[in-house]
Amino acid sequence: MGRPYSVDLRERVVAALESGMSTRQAAARFSVSISAVGEWGRLKRSQGDVQPAKQGKPSGSVLDVHREFILGVLEAKPDTTLEEMVERLAAERDVRVVWTTVWKFLDRHGQTHKKRPPMPASSSVPTSRSPANNGPASSPNSPRSA
Repeated sequence: MGRPYSVDLRERVVAALESGMSTRQAAARFSVSISAVGEWGRLKRSQGDVQPAKQGKPSGSVLDVHREFILGVLEAKPDTTLEEMVERLAAERDVRVVWTTVWKFLDRHGQTHKKRPPMPASSSVPTSRSPANNGPASSPNSPRSA
C-alpha cells in the first residue's frame, strides 16, 4: 500500500494555492498531480487542515460486540451451522451478516466449526503411498520398465 504525501508538502501546496497560484501551477511546481492539489485545497476549506485520512481497514469485526451471544450459542448447541448462526443473529440481534463473516469471527477466536469428529484412518484403503513406492506407478508399456 502506498504512503500518503507528507503533511509538510500538503501545507506548502495549500499555502501556494492560498497565495494565488493556480491548481495547475502548484501541481507543476511541487511535482504532484493536479487532482491531489485540488483535493488538498478542498480538504483545507472543509476541515481546516490537510491531514491524510487513516489508511487500511479498521480492526475488529461487526460481530465483536456479539461475542458472548455467539459463543454462548455454540456452547449450548455445539453443532450449530454457520447458516443457522447467521439466521439467529438476524432474528435475535438484528445483525445482517453472511456466513463467511461468522466463519472469520470463529477462526479469530480459535473456535472449531467441524460438525462431527474426524473419522479414523481406513485400514482397508491406503491413504498415502508407502515409502517403498515413491515414484509414479509404471505400466508394462512405459519406457521406464525396460
